[in-house]
Amino acid sequence: MPNQTELTPRAAWMLMLAAAAILMITMGARQTTGLFVSPINTSTRLGIVSISFAIAIGQFVWGAAQPVFGAIADKYGSVRVIIAGAVMLAVGTALTPFMHSQWSLMLTMGILSAAGAGAGSFSILIGATSQRLPAERRAFAAGFINAGGSFGQFVFAPLMQAIISTTGWVAAMLTMAVTTLFTIPLAWPLRKRAATLSMPSSVPSAEPASIGLGRQIRIALRDPSYLCLHAGFFTCGFHIAFLVTHLPGEVALCSLPAGVSATALALIGLFNIAGSLTAGALSSRYRMKHLLVLMYASRAVIIVLYLLAPKTAWTFYIFAAALGFTWLATVPPTAGLVGKLFGTRYLATLFGLTLLSHQIGGFFGAWLGGLSFARYGDYTWMWYADIVLAAAAALVNLPIREARIAPRPVAVAAP
Repeated sequence: MPNQTELTPRAAWMLMLAAAAILMITMGARQTTGLFVSPINTSTRLGIVSISFAIAIGQFVWGAAQPVFGAIADKYGSVRVIIAGAVMLAVGTALTPFMHSQWSLMLTMGILSAAGAGAGSFSILIGATSQRLPAERRAFAAGFINAGGSFGQFVFAPLMQAIISTTGWVAAMLTMAVTTLFTIPLAWPLRKRAATLSMPSSVPSAEPASIGLGRQIRIALRDPSYLCLHAGFFTCGFHIAFLVTHLPGEVALCSLPAGVSATALALIGLFNIAGSLTAGALSSRYRMKHLLVLMYASRAVIIVLYLLAPKTAWTFYIFAAALGFTWLATVPPTAGLVGKLFGTRYLATLFGLTLLSHQIGGFFGAWLGGLSFARYGDYTWMWYADIVLAAAAALVNLPIREARIAPRPVAVAAP
């Protein structure tokens, strides 16, 4: 007899589609901030360092908000969290064009918008779906939801650039603010059934569902494998925040039009759809730590090749496509490993904590990129830092404790 909490295939797809659509909007808002750096600087004359710092604060707050909202969602359900986040994201985005100081930008872009986006991001959405899906579908679901976020970047980057070019950055920002409110009706399929909380973990080594959140966090923070995931995710955040914030500036340094940066950001999102779905599918067939090692190592190689290549529009497009394949494809195996180690009862919180480390890296990626440009006039040292960190992230994932994938039984026809 099927478990009373088991979803029908149609209900499972509705759950994943709703989560992916929410992430499409919140990540679309987050991953296009770099397009607004130059217009905001032209309008306010605050300087690239001040604006980069406000965005860096947003990177940190986006990560810090996720374990907090994850804990609330684990206890009270994700719908209320997503609704509150939608309002915060819409208000922060709508107020940004009317801010003319670093402190006010830190309030809108750095706190309100970032915290609101965090309430409708990976940890809450993957946690809400993983608790209601069988173990064999969780990695695929994480990849599918993650692909939604990448699709948001693919859609919103050229859209925002088109609005900026035609009607101005203020209209683009207000359009984004209105769009974020669509996450409210999309949250309905994610409402939590009471029975979900009593579902046993399918992971034998996981703690029982009755364990308290505080104790589970203490256990996780003493686990070297969990800490290795944090270290690798720090590097991932550093890469992503640096590129999202400063890729338009890098394109401008190469005397290429702004449309190149918008197209490159869109290509990153497009190719990460394939990367996320691939990572989700492979996570059920191969050890997830090995997938992470491969993705981080490939980033180091891709950046080296970019630095050696002539800086043309096609160089940026190829670079974006190659890097995009691993962009946020690290999320499904990272979330999957957290679930393997500790079960799904507090996945939103525990994965949210890894995202906090991700966004601490994001803080430094966004902020140091601005400082590097202000001091040296380019981003050369940031690219070198990217290479070193990517290689280190590949190495740090090797000792993670993960059981080998058991071979699937082959059906044999009866004689």
